[in-house]
Amino acid sequence: MQLPDLEELLADITAQIAPRITANTALVGIHSGGVWLMQRILHALDKKPETGTLDAAMYRDDYAQRGLKNQPRPADIGFEVDGKHIILIDDIFYTGRTTRAAMNELFDYGRPAKIELAVLINRGGAELPIKPDIIGADIPLAATQALELSQNTQGKLQLKLLAS
Repeated sequence: MQLPDLEELLADITAQIAPRITANTALVGIHSGGVWLMQRILHALDKKPETGTLDAAMYRDDYAQRGLKNQPRPADIGFEVDGKHIILIDDIFYTGRTTRAAMNELFDYGRPAKIELAVLINRGGAELPIKPDIIGADIPLAATQALELSQNTQGKLQLKLLAS
C-alpha cells in the first residue's frame, strides 16, 4: 500500500483549519502525534490561535485493558475553555475512544462552545458516534493493520503501516 505524502496531507488539513479560526478559536493537540501536527499547522497559519495539549490515556474507557504505553504527560490548557471554539487535533482516527477521552478531559477545564476534530488520517472502524470534521485522508485498514506517526530527532514526521 502506498501511503500519501505527509506534507500534502498537512497542507490540506491546514487549509481546512485556517478559515475556521476566529478570535474565539483554540487548537488543542492530543499527545503525541496530534501535538506534533498542531505545531506544524500553527507554524503555517497566518492567524495564531491559543493552543493547548492533552494526554487522553488516563481518560480512556479501555484503560484497564490497554494500560499505559508511555509516561502520561500533564495537560497544558492555559486559556479559558468556557465558550471557546476548540479544534482538537489528532494523528490517526480509529475507534473514537481517544477523541471521547480527550473531550472528557477538556470538559474538566470548562464548557467549550464547539469542538471540531481534525485528523491526519481516518482509518475507519469507529465504535462510537464520533467522526472527524477535518480529514487529511481516508485510508481504510483491516483490523490487523495500523498506522503509526513518528517524529525523528530532527522533527521530521514519518508515517508507517504496521501489520500484526
